[in-house]
Amino acid sequence: MGFFSKLKEKFSKKEIFKDEKQKDRYDKGLEKTRKEFSDKLNKLNKKYQKVNQEYFEELEEMLIMSDIGVNTVINFMDRLVDRVKSEKIENPEELREVIVDELFIIYVNNEVLTNKINYSEEGPTVLLFVGVNGVGKTTTIAKIAKKEKDNKKKILLVAGDTFRAGAIEQIKEWGDRLKVDVVSGEENSDPASVVYKGIEKAKNEKYDVVLVDTAGRLQNKLNLMKELEKINKVIINLIGHEVNETLLVIDATTGQNGISQAKAFKEITNVTGIVLTKLDGTAKGGIVLAIKEEVNIPVKFIGLGEKAEDLEYFDIEKYIYGLFKEMM
Repeated sequence: MGFFSKLKEKFSKKEIFKDEKQKDRYDKGLEKTRKEFSDKLNKLNKKYQKVNQEYFEELEEMLIMSDIGVNTVINFMDRLVDRVKSEKIENPEELREVIVDELFIIYVNNEVLTNKINYSEEGPTVLLFVGVNGVGKTTTIAKIAKKEKDNKKKILLVAGDTFRAGAIEQIKEWGDRLKVDVVSGEENSDPASVVYKGIEKAKNEKYDVVLVDTAGRLQNKLNLMKELEKINKVIINLIGHEVNETLLVIDATTGQNGISQAKAFKEITNVTGIVLTKLDGTAKGGIVLAIKEEVNIPVKFIGLGEKAEDLEYFDIEKYIYGLFKEMM
């Protein structure tokens, strides 16, 4: 039984979503991508009565336009053509489930990619957030802080982006809204010193989770790398181990530019997971697959709307449902 057949079975047994609200979030959040992708696939399948070279060429172009990425699509098409030959598939409609299976394989690729946060067994769990300005980093921090607070965790926010005008005030404002504590310094002060103050407070006052904002000035990679190295050293010295997670925030609506950001940040720091914001605002949700294939970093959260609860742990089964729900 292929992945999609198993997924349909799980869906019929109501084993995929925890409730109808979560199902609706994935449904609405991926609506633009689904319409773009599914509508084109339906038209393609009506256009061709038989799978042939022209069919594959149009399918390939369609996948690239979904921002899955050229390299990813080429690998995908090679596997798809092999399966069509070995399974003697001629009818385009029969190919639909095979396409879904192969898209799933792109993401999993014989690896267990976890969307779970690596929590500390003792002492505070430290989550470091990186990303260029304008991707929704501070709002993402606030949304994750709310999730953790709802799970009865004691939360501390650290305003480590001391260079962007208004960044410190933005974090403080979220702290007031969420009723969680914030550690900050003066504008243009040394970010590592602010992080030091925050981690000291977290240790002494037994906070469970510390969320650290950082600067997003990617145009000067060397300076940013030194800054992040300094912050990481401060954290390691204080808690005795590496940062639990370094989460890169990417705006899904920027498409392939987001992939470039992921590659650039991977060069300068140890990114452990991706937070993909504004996935509901783009018809090119295939970027999820491109990120996995091109930078091999798991997507841990996806933003499916403006509200705090619209930031969901990424789940490949829910994502595939969001793209192909009419086939369920």
